[in-house]
Amino acid sequence: MSPVASPVEMDKVFIGAGCNRIVHNVSWGASGLVSFGANNAVAIFCPNTAQILTTLPGHKAVVNCTQWIPSTKDAFKAQQLESHFLLSGDANGVINLWELTLKDRKWRHVLQVPEPHKRGVTCISGIVICQTVAIFASTSSDGSVYVWEMVLPLRAAGDCRLSRLDSLSVGSKSMVALSLAVLPGASEHILIAMGGLDNKVHLYCGERTGKFVHACELKGHTDWIRCLDFSLPICMDGEKDSLLLVSSSQDKCIRLWKLALHQSPANTNIPHSNTGISLMSYIEGPVLVAGSKTYQISLESLLIGHEDWVYSVEWKPPASSSSKGGDVSPSLSILSASMDKTMMIWQPEKTTGIWMNVVTVGELSHCALGFYGGHWSPSGNSILSHGYGGSFHHWKNVGVDFDNWQPQKVPSGHFAAVTDIAWGRSGEYILSVSQDQTSRVFAPWGSKSEPRASYSWHEIARPQVHGHDINCVTIIPGKGNYRFVSGADEKVARVFEGPLSFLKTLNYTAFKNSCELDDDQEDIQILGANMSALARGEGPEKSCNDSMDNIEAIPDAVPSVFTEPPIEEQLSFHTLWPESHKLYGHGNELFSLCCDHKGKLVASACKAQSATVAEIWIWQVGSWKAVGRLHSYNLTVTQMEFSHDDSFLLSVSRDRHISLFSIKQTGGMDEVVCDLVAREEAHKRIIWSCSWNPFGHEFATGSRDKTVKVWGVVKDAAEGSPYSVKPLLTLPQFKSSVSALSWFGSNSDDGLLAVGMESGLIELWALSCARRIPGHDLVLPEFTASLVRQLDPFVCHVSTVHRLAWKTPHLEEKTDDDNSSSRMVQLASCGADNCVRVFQMRV
Repeated sequence: MSPVASPVEMDKVFIGAGCNRIVHNVSWGASGLVSFGANNAVAIFCPNTAQILTTLPGHKAVVNCTQWIPSTKDAFKAQQLESHFLLSGDANGVINLWELTLKDRKWRHVLQVPEPHKRGVTCISGIVICQTVAIFASTSSDGSVYVWEMVLPLRAAGDCRLSRLDSLSVGSKSMVALSLAVLPGASEHILIAMGGLDNKVHLYCGERTGKFVHACELKGHTDWIRCLDFSLPICMDGEKDSLLLVSSSQDKCIRLWKLALHQSPANTNIPHSNTGISLMSYIEGPVLVAGSKTYQISLESLLIGHEDWVYSVEWKPPASSSSKGGDVSPSLSILSASMDKTMMIWQPEKTTGIWMNVVTVGELSHCALGFYGGHWSPSGNSILSHGYGGSFHHWKNVGVDFDNWQPQKVPSGHFAAVTDIAWGRSGEYILSVSQDQTSRVFAPWGSKSEPRASYSWHEIARPQVHGHDINCVTIIPGKGNYRFVSGADEKVARVFEGPLSFLKTLNYTAFKNSCELDDDQEDIQILGANMSALARGEGPEKSCNDSMDNIEAIPDAVPSVFTEPPIEEQLSFHTLWPESHKLYGHGNELFSLCCDHKGKLVASACKAQSATVAEIWIWQVGSWKAVGRLHSYNLTVTQMEFSHDDSFLLSVSRDRHISLFSIKQTGGMDEVVCDLVAREEAHKRIIWSCSWNPFGHEFATGSRDKTVKVWGVVKDAAEGSPYSVKPLLTLPQFKSSVSALSWFGSNSDDGLLAVGMESGLIELWALSCARRIPGHDLVLPEFTASLVRQLDPFVCHVSTVHRLAWKTPHLEEKTDDDNSSSRMVQLASCGADNCVRVFQMRV
């Protein structure tokens, strides 16, 4: 591999991430793509392929809400646009505007909306007025509502201008739901409905270029209002003179309000003042005045069917996005999503007009506390929800003459920071662990006859569901059963064994027939694992739907072999791995783990603030006996790694030191001798990461001081320790703290060092050994380094990279071209943005 001959081409292969558990976080746009917040990233996925396409960097806080312009409801108004736009708001009050070019599917950050909110954004809603004008509003927990006009360019990459129309203050009880509409019969007037903590729906009316005034308020809900949505104008007697507004609340009810244009504008004195409320006002409601027009508001229907908070309601998009003269007919169907773990579709009965629940879909799972939102596809034949576990749930109507809603594949991933990753021992999957208290297995799915580029990655197992945040993991290589060890915010390391059902599932992935069982392995495989009854209830609040949560109502977990990528409910129930051992000994929460390359020893370390606790324990695989306790540090050991020949254990710490231990195994593996042979203060700040050269006794360290250093281990001719550690090279200072390293080598002289940073960016550096004398361990080799590639921020993480891991060289597959020395290599990464990523490059 040439060190710097040409820039390395590196492609994004896979992104796995879960959705933030926030209402209004998801939006399904007219482009057919779905946007959602994954920590402080805005993720975009395609429902047709169930793959996350990209993440948009730019937010410094958790993304609370996203909104497409145009939405599925307004697609017919903006058919000439070459670009679609996306708004995203975060917990700091910042709103960003993004542009998606439809032709090449390229993204760009257009602007940050000026004058951000002082506190977190709670909702964004917008409508397209005409081909070139859209209006959107945003609410915040600071009690403000901003209304903006956006001038849309007809051509891609054109100028997009913003101007603020109004700023509304709603007091201490902030608004958390919004919807905008153009008043029928008065197209120059915009109507804004907002609701929140005071249990009322507030209607504001104003001209397109003027101020918005409080028109009236709608009472009836008895708890927080969580979602509002206006329908398209409804034709009565051949004219569009009515609007429907649907509202949902934590009182478990859905209310349907009707705004009808008065034929006689003189009748404006119907009681709607703050003085008394008569029975007539409850039936007919207040009157809304907009210029010379008046609108009678009445409660059209009360929909009761959910048994818990109703977080989301949404009108079905128009039946056809192709319109004649810009005219479409609204679809009278409402989708609702609730914390009772169900989504419902409501429609008026044809004969009586009474609104009825016609479709109910949901999830019966011990790890789900309900749905935070439900959304229609642009065509109206699919629905999507996101739930408590950061998961998506997608149903499609596959019936021809009748409704037949079937679950579909969706992207999945962690809904909290991903702390560690490891490649499967044969490279057939990635195992990740997270602060969401789960471990997950991701694998490529496809046929061997298909090209590698057509493989799609999916979550195929969820081996561990824990009660603590999981901080570290290591996979045990070698023959025998598939095993891994994980460490969490407890003092115990846990060993898990792969069930037979998992191995058989692997044979349906892209690595079919590469996971053959050993002759005696099938006899020792465990069928699977059940989740205990104590683990079935999750979260501090108990759902009011107790009958759904009792043990009898939830089916037992049955380990299953999957011939297709499993959906969320299958992952939750049927993919657990049994726990075989617990490793006791540490005094604090586990923080780092590693295993040697032969699968014989495991090293573990915990969080520490004293030398007594900051010890490294060595465990013997199989017997799981503690065979060594290594002392060298005063603070937490942040990462450990065995050398390629397992003769050394390298460790780095928060106390800025590196320590090198020699590992000698005697007495037929019954005894292990571990000696400290070198200890150096290597950096000026915390050392977060280390990585060995796969073909030599050189290693790299990365620190918060924004430096990466390369070191060499040499035999010391002087008396005392037989080895010493000498600095070989310091890379140029990085722009951000270095948090992850991984060294890949194709031979002993050349290599690639992947560097991950606190900013989320990843760089590739070529390391070349200019002078190495075989057999002369007293002579240090000379290394040179050069920057090969800075990965595109749109494929990188958007916050701290926690771990990088190259797929080991002997697991890589050769490419199909004539160059037999060329191969495709893959790099996996994980980070604080909840994401697991896989990149691919040719070397």
